Amino acid sequence: MERCTTVLILAILALGFFAGWLANIILGGSSRPANWVPLIIAGFAGSFVGGMLFSLLAGDGLRIRPSGIVGSIIGAVIVLFAMQKLGYDSRAARRR
Repeated sequence: MERCTTVLILAILALGFFAGWLANIILGGSSRPANWVPLIIAGFAGSFVGGMLFSLLAGDGLRIRPSGIVGSIIGAVIVLFAMQKLGYDSRAARRR
């Protein structure tokens, strides 16, 4: 039972990281960003909220399914877009 939980947590973290990276590309960013912090934040937040919401609406429960993956990516796009509109400047790290 403990191994399944560990695998699930690692899969969710990897999915969040991937969702943030993909959200950046969808919003017109580089595939090799200089600052990964906003992508990771957007990916994890979007994956948590969007993935869970889409999975539960699709009736898949809390398992990693295609509906949750799509929800994670859409959630990450929304969170990253909001971060950009609220003035989070991901280029600030490059100027220093």
